[in-house]
Amino acid sequence: MLSRLNRRVFGVGRRRIHYSATRRHTQYDPDAEPREEEQVDVCIVGAGPAGLSAAIRLKQLETETGKEVRVVVLEKGSEVGAHILSGAVIEPSALDVLLPDWRTTEHPLSQPVTSSSMRFFTEKYAVPLPHPPQMNNKGNYIASLSRVAAWLGGIAEELGVDVYPGFAGARFLLSDSPDASDAQGRSVRSVRGVITHDAGLTRQRTKSARFEPGIAFRARATLLAEGAHGSLSKTAISMYDLRHDAEPQTYGIGIKEVWRVDPEKHVLGKVVHSVGWPLDYQTYGGAWEYHMADGLVSIGLVVGLDYKNPWLEPYREFQRMKHHPHYRTLLDGAERLAYGARSLTEGGLQSLPKLDFPGGALIGCSAGVVNTAKIKGTHNAMRTGMLAAETAFTALHPGTTFTPVASPATFTPSTAESESEVETISLAAYNSAFPQSPAHKDLWSVRNLRPAFNTQLGLYGGVMYAGMDTLLGGRVPWTFRHHRTRVDSPDAHATRPAIECAPIAYPPFEPPLSTDLMSSVALTGTNHAEGQAVHLRVMKPVEGEASETAGRRREHVAKNVGTYAGLLGRACPAGVYEYVPDDGGKAVPGNVAEEEGAEGKKLVINSQNCIHCKLCDIKVPTQDITWTVPEGGGGPKYTLT
Repeated sequence: MLSRLNRRVFGVGRRRIHYSATRRHTQYDPDAEPREEEQVDVCIVGAGPAGLSAAIRLKQLETETGKEVRVVVLEKGSEVGAHILSGAVIEPSALDVLLPDWRTTEHPLSQPVTSSSMRFFTEKYAVPLPHPPQMNNKGNYIASLSRVAAWLGGIAEELGVDVYPGFAGARFLLSDSPDASDAQGRSVRSVRGVITHDAGLTRQRTKSARFEPGIAFRARATLLAEGAHGSLSKTAISMYDLRHDAEPQTYGIGIKEVWRVDPEKHVLGKVVHSVGWPLDYQTYGGAWEYHMADGLVSIGLVVGLDYKNPWLEPYREFQRMKHHPHYRTLLDGAERLAYGARSLTEGGLQSLPKLDFPGGALIGCSAGVVNTAKIKGTHNAMRTGMLAAETAFTALHPGTTFTPVASPATFTPSTAESESEVETISLAAYNSAFPQSPAHKDLWSVRNLRPAFNTQLGLYGGVMYAGMDTLLGGRVPWTFRHHRTRVDSPDAHATRPAIECAPIAYPPFEPPLSTDLMSSVALTGTNHAEGQAVHLRVMKPVEGEASETAGRRREHVAKNVGTYAGLLGRACPAGVYEYVPDDGGKAVPGNVAEEEGAEGKKLVINSQNCIHCKLCDIKVPTQDITWTVPEGGGGPKYTLT
């Protein structure tokens, strides 16, 4: 088993395979494939701040108590940090709890914030605004979250965690029959672990000569730390109805670049946030400018994915933003080093699902703990990871005492002994301990700020309300809803038909200040194995058809081109989706059969470009694109983000 893991992760013993154009492929049935199995105590899906904090805390408790716990972290990126992207200004409160001596070691949080300001942008001016107290950055650090994750990954491995980059958690291992209850008391099958992605599938989803079945990690507890809108998290939330008592999640898309600027323009530790232009007053969003160490500046734009106009292009809005005199001056003579994009949760407290499910739990952005008002989430993600770890350890080793650190006021380990060798453990104590925990309090105080921007007054109403609510510290007797009507996918539902909206005329690119999309995607280092099955699938049911078919694509194209002017062709920040002229029935790349067109167009999915931002799954108005994990190791290779 270990030799196989080493071979897949590090490339040891690989042999070159030559393919023949006439080679026959065999049929593929994932449920019938024989698989190697590994038994672990806790399987964590995702090596971000939440997942790694959970892993580190579990191993710290092993050291403190002498009770063994085997922890595996599965990471779909080629290395830890490769799929991590954020601004990022990091609040170190959770890090201080997890690793109290971190400041005395080598670490990537080398640049403290030295100043923080707020601006309102018009097309030509940057008007100073009072700085919101909740955005106070005293004691915070500017850093690359990708590098922070890589650093935490190294600490986890030193403590004995098995971290496996290049292994994408593709689907759940479930109990053979119903043995648990969901949030509504219905009988369900429990999660018993995770199966990693099968490698070597063709575009037709048959087995090629290089086929290798994924590994089944059978776990007593499964922690989902995939980030915003992860595929397994989405499955768990739906399967166990975890949002029954919560609002649907609402998202934003964050687009980021890192530049090396003229030393005379670089101000170490400077933080600037802005609202207003280039977005209109009805579109939620804002920009950042963070002066990092080593002469680097992180700039970016967040656009709320509940935007209404299907003609809007988040990437073009970001490129247009750099035409503002403020950015023209800053970036004159600068060199662009990195680009990336990622969806982020914005729903806050109102959109938090039930955090535990039979056999596992949601942590970090899989749960949705970003403090949108602060524009920070790393500290809360780490807090949830630590809290889930402490409750899991207690369930694994009943009666074992230790000093809790994640939320001592709401969780202490039970001293009562009980049967510890059950196949799966309950993490209900994690869900029970979260209310009034530090992360919960952080979200409660700002719960009304994001939905305040959804009124008819848009940006202006939101800013006015935010000022009042901030003065009161969120201590008001009401809690706003994000949307007036409850729908499963509010961001997609918010999109208006193209005929009701005005097309947006974007200015020409001005290299090197602003560049075309493919020039930016090239900076991500994105790569997917050639010929593999497309991981972006048109999956909404069509009557009488039970799988991804030409009929489903026709339905998709007819609605998305006919009503929404091909929104995904503009919304995707990596150029994955194209609606091309129908060529008379000939199949095109990424498609499954002939006769897939409608409205004179066909859908082309350039899955090799995908940077795993998940925007398509969230925003497509027809809600028929399903983002699934590709083969492990595929995707972007972020290092500065």
